[in-house]
Amino acid sequence: MTLRNVAAGLAVVLGGAGVLMAQSAEHSPHGTVERIKVHGKALEGNLEGDSADGNRRYPVIYLLHGYTDSDDLWFGSKPHFINVPSVTDKALASGGAREMIIVMPNAYTAYQGSMYSSSPTTGDWETFVARELVSYVDSHYRTIPEAASRGLAGHSMGGYGTVRIGMKNPDVFSSLYILSPCCMSANINPKPSPKAEAIHSAADLAQADFGTKAQLASAAAWSPNPKNPPLYLDLPYKGDELQPAVVAKWAANAPLAMIDQYIGNLRKMHAIAMDAGDKDEPIASTVRTLDEILTSYGIPHGFEIYPGNHVSGIADRMETKTLPFFSKNLTH
Repeated sequence: MTLRNVAAGLAVVLGGAGVLMAQSAEHSPHGTVERIKVHGKALEGNLEGDSADGNRRYPVIYLLHGYTDSDDLWFGSKPHFINVPSVTDKALASGGAREMIIVMPNAYTAYQGSMYSSSPTTGDWETFVARELVSYVDSHYRTIPEAASRGLAGHSMGGYGTVRIGMKNPDVFSSLYILSPCCMSANINPKPSPKAEAIHSAADLAQADFGTKAQLASAAAWSPNPKNPPLYLDLPYKGDELQPAVVAKWAANAPLAMIDQYIGNLRKMHAIAMDAGDKDEPIASTVRTLDEILTSYGIPHGFEIYPGNHVSGIADRMETKTLPFFSKNLTH
């Protein structure tokens, strides 16, 4: 076993048995634990009947966490609203899910979230997830290396990333499950944010409230400016003066604003599903709008508004909806 830190972070779980790996980003260094299956030629034919098979291959779910979250929280490093290995075990035990590999990149950045976008300030997370991460997992684990066996899912910021990355990469992913996605609609009437303008360092950011941090993360992802140190981003306001060019950039990154460009790609998807809690506004309303858009284009999909808030139902949804959805729709 090798102990190391990984800058981009990664968490992988193979339902049932096989691989369980969790790696951290630099913000919370700890060792790596990796459990793997190795085919035992010398164990074949044992009288106990234990399997020696190490040749089976599995479909993969790429799972994207939300803003301020990280892979280690979702994979049980401390009490959280979801524990992916536990949820997966329950789904397998109930017969609701089949064995699959689940991969979660750690998108906790200096601004506490990457928005899974492409930016010189935060990095090209679209390419990392859809190309580099997929390539790495296919070359290191026993995957079925084709789109029909790859699914993409995410919660909140990760739900945004699922829509954004999924509709651009139908050659990589064949099925999408969108959980309570944030940031779907274009905000063309933003309000001034003097708190965000007052942030000039990591120490300032650490003391900021959630909304201020989220605005800076959005600016780093959607309105980067390499010539504007030290944060290398532009905000929608300078003092009381609205910056229309910045507002336009943010609007251009809203999935509900760009989705018409990718209808052809969405038609190529084998399966799409989405949900949100009824108390999770305005997110539930944007999910309803996404449902209406896909319906208007005749694109088959699943849609549900369930009783709950932004996080209250996510563990249950993963166990009873998301994992069974991929078990049914990914090629095994």
